[in-house]
Amino acid sequence: MFSPEKLHQLTLQVTKIARDAGDFQLIELKNFELKNIESKGRSNDLVSYVDKETEKMLIEALRKIVPEAGFETEEGTIEQSTTGLRWIIDPLDGTTNYLHKIPVFSTSIALAQDEELLIGVVHEPSRNECFYAYKDGGAFMNGEPIEVSKIQTLSESLIATGFPYSLRGKAEQYFTLIRHFVETSHGVRRLGSAAIDLCYVACGRFESYFEFNLKSWDVAAGILIVREAGGSVTNFAGGSEGCQTAEEVCATNKHIHPLMIESLKKYWF
Repeated sequence: MFSPEKLHQLTLQVTKIARDAGDFQLIELKNFELKNIESKGRSNDLVSYVDKETEKMLIEALRKIVPEAGFETEEGTIEQSTTGLRWIIDPLDGTTNYLHKIPVFSTSIALAQDEELLIGVVHEPSRNECFYAYKDGGAFMNGEPIEVSKIQTLSESLIATGFPYSLRGKAEQYFTLIRHFVETSHGVRRLGSAAIDLCYVACGRFESYFEFNLKSWDVAAGILIVREAGGSVTNFAGGSEGCQTAEEVCATNKHIHPLMIESLKKYWF
């Protein structure tokens, strides 16, 4: 549908749109108060007006560059599309960090045609780092090519994970798995933004990231960025089912992927 040249051009336009959204978030953060919070049904699932305003900004800007595309968004400020050509948007990934003024949050934007990811952009405004990729075009951060790490052992690997809002009765398995990686890897980190975790795998800061029970907008852009940086992304069994819909996501530098899947199979299923 899009030529490589067109995808490259669109990707650069999306990075500008994501950076503008990040600038807005940083300005609002200076005067943000916890009292300006709405609850989406659970005290640990918070959304601020910044989420919604960012999403509206992104929709308006993205409509101009690809008018025919639909939208799949976290805040649902527009009619939703889950198939066909669509933008998959998380306006503020790491909302809880943002609310507490912890500088680990991002804007995640992907363009997909049905199940095929075409563009992925993740902007982390606090560090002024914009990660992006397009299909078969490689992965970049602020204009420089990035690639996954070359580490091949679990003991040397730094691993990221997260704690879903609902553990779906899997708490015992999940925390056993985390304990296993604490004891066998170089360390386990929990930053609070799935999009950032994936990008850090892509640029070699982490060797792996795993989590479950997320949403497509949390991971779509990051999945493409990891793959274009030379990494692997699968579900916990090493397959593709449920990966892009974020039921289960395991991203690695490819070298340790068999080791991660072996551990996940042992402690998860």
